[in-house]
Amino acid sequence: MVAGESLVDIVVPADGGPRHDAVGGSCLNVAVGLARLDVPTVLLTRVGADKYGDLVVEHVQASDVVLAEGSVVPEGSTSTATAYLDEQHAATYDFEIVWDLPRQKLPARTIGVHVGSLGATLEPGRGSVVDLVQQAVAEEVFVSYDPNIRPFFLDDPEAAWRDVLEIGATARLLKLSDEDLRLLRPGSAEEDVCRELLAGEHTELVVLTRGGSGAIAFTDGATLPVAAPPTNVVDTVGAGDSFMAATLAMLCDWDVVGGGEGALRALDDSRVELLVRGAVTAAAITCSRRGANPPTRRELPAAWPAG
Repeated sequence: MVAGESLVDIVVPADGGPRHDAVGGSCLNVAVGLARLDVPTVLLTRVGADKYGDLVVEHVQASDVVLAEGSVVPEGSTSTATAYLDEQHAATYDFEIVWDLPRQKLPARTIGVHVGSLGATLEPGRGSVVDLVQQAVAEEVFVSYDPNIRPFFLDDPEAAWRDVLEIGATARLLKLSDEDLRLLRPGSAEEDVCRELLAGEHTELVVLTRGGSGAIAFTDGATLPVAAPPTNVVDTVGAGDSFMAATLAMLCDWDVVGGGEGALRALDDSRVELLVRGAVTAAAITCSRRGANPPTRRELPAAWPAG
């Protein structure tokens, strides 16, 4: 299960070209990425019964994501984000967000819960996400977390960092970007921050993504950098979400998600490096085309994650 925001990105190119609408939201992107990698996925979200909500429903159903009951609110409105692309194709955002998710019961037979970004940040819905995570921990269900901090909503970095630590301590896998780190802990060394997160009660692996420089995995005994493959970048929208989805898909393939506490920590260094290599490969494909468009398994190299 992925629990979090869905929205429609209104993308504004740097060259003054026409705007276009694209379904997005970090958590929705992760759910779509997982389903395209053949992981059965339920998305718990909130959209309205409006034209943008129809786009969201069509998009997730086209990738065989199951929408959790209650995700479409007949009287509600669908959130939007206007993405402004710069000359390097990176995006900055303006948001119109409604996030009032009610409390939910963790479905039976759930083997993993992923949360993050605005869904794990904005009240009142954040409280329901935290409650769902706590249910997962009590049931010994795998939790993953990507803070995916949005500067537009970052009023108090210290309070945001406390929120990250609260959810991060419940997550066996925590992924964040170097941009997240700079926003949350300016002036702090990357490794120091990542190892602080790794010290969370349930945390077994922390991965720091670094854009075109690849990613670094932090385990109890090692620091494992992995380079990004050469890529003809169209834009970076959704790249981190593709990285997250690919990571979780591999862990499902390897029976780590359903393998219980300690299964992720038990991976040796070579397997962790393979995990990150597979994730940066998926993210690179997303960067090579417009919008948050994660790859299917058939679009990945035949030897993926090794290739």
